Amino acid sequence: MDKRIFFKYPKLLNFYPPYIGAGIRLKDLNESKNRFHIEMKLKWYNRNVYGTHFGGSLYAMCDPFFVFIIYHYFGEDYIIWDKKASINFKRPGRGTVHAIFEIPLKKLEEIKHEVDQEETRNFDFSSEVLDANNEIVALVSKTVYIRKK
Repeated sequence: MDKRIFFKYPKLLNFYPPYIGAGIRLKDLNESKNRFHIEMKLKWYNRNVYGTHFGGSLYAMCDPFFVFIIYHYFGEDYIIWDKKASINFKRPGRGTVHAIFEIPLKKLEEIKHEVDQEETRNFDFSSEVLDANNEIVALVSKTVYIRKK
């Protein structure tokens, strides 16, 4: 199976079992495929005992997208892994929450150049999970390991 299937058929992400179970949906993927817009509606099956978004679901909606973007840009000649992640919860998530994961094309070009020069590197990325009022629900930080094969 082609590892880039989610870029060929991005709506397949909406049928990925962990995302179905958490109520996570791809709202948009831009033409350059370096920007994902993800949302999650609050449902009976993804709320915690306080009636707000379950923290694990909030993190799950943020998990793979920086790796996906880098993998799509770099291709098969690189190993790309999440190395470290953290989520800092700022306020309870109520209603629909969303997040945008984007790495500008110029930054991807710079990252690739650095990895090609040094063969292996770690890079830090971050994003915000926002509620319907665009207030911050959580801050997500990711460290991605990239190495030439």
